[in-house]
Amino acid sequence: MDRSAEPPARVAVVTGAARGLGAALARLLSARGMRVALLGREHATLAALAVTLGTESHVVEVDVTDDAAMDRAAEEVTRTLGAPSVVVANAGVAEGGPFESSDPVTWRRVVEVNLVGSAVTARAFLPALRATRGYFLQVASTAAFGAAPMMSAYCASKAGAEAFARSLRAEVAHLGVGVGVAYLHWTDTDMVRDVDRHAVLRELRGHMPAPARRVYPVDRVAGWLVRGIERRRASVYAPPWLRLAQAGRPFFPTAVDLLSRRELPRLLREHSFDQTGLLGTGGRIEEELIHRTAPRTAPRTETRGAPPPGRGLPGP
Repeated sequence: MDRSAEPPARVAVVTGAARGLGAALARLLSARGMRVALLGREHATLAALAVTLGTESHVVEVDVTDDAAMDRAAEEVTRTLGAPSVVVANAGVAEGGPFESSDPVTWRRVVEVNLVGSAVTARAFLPALRATRGYFLQVASTAAFGAAPMMSAYCASKAGAEAFARSLRAEVAHLGVGVGVAYLHWTDTDMVRDVDRHAVLRELRGHMPAPARRVYPVDRVAGWLVRGIERRRASVYAPPWLRLAQAGRPFFPTAVDLLSRRELPRLLREHSFDQTGLLGTGGRIEEELIHRTAPRTAPRTETRGAPPPGRGLPGP
């Protein structure tokens, strides 16, 4: 059979792809035959992931909040791999601590990455998505359902990201572009594991009902998201039972208020709670990068081809 006659593989873009959910999504999308563009802040980590993928990939070290750099990244991806038909705005950071004593730079950075960075990603790749009649997935959180104390920047940014994606969906539906919102609960990433290192945050989570405090393996969560991508879902729930929680959204703020009034004073008496800074390995790297005074003028890129025929491919 003449393989030259076969259509080229579809292209997916994943931001925040260096580790955790982003890396798991990249592996699963590649396993389904898609070329994958890996975007993030850590070139070496992204490149190490790229060599494990079974399809052609492209690495771009870029700050998702930088409009000009993301425009260049989108042009580079389209030129190298082709116009993307899937874009996943996954890049995200979090911090914890009382709002009053929060570091303004760190607090603002959470909103910039999680909300502004998602909008910048969408703006950069919308021309390609229009051309492919593709699908944009905004990774949000159950933090959009009901805001939690001590996580004001994260909750505000994820609620904003949900609202942004819904607004964008209404704007581009007539163009054939799909927009979905992924609602994630506790996922076993280094960011969530870092949450449990802080007694106040750990105990607040511990007061949730048992199903609501369960932590889900990252590969399983990625599988739920990829299924939603394949079906171009308007809403993707990870885990799927979160669909039922949508009905309870009007009651969540009251429940959170009651729990916080009862438990938070006691927890703060028993445990000192300083600001966490940006959580997880990726958060600490982000903090180091945002304090550098010499910004990078252009994204670093790298392209890798698929492995030669016969080479075993790693599982997701």
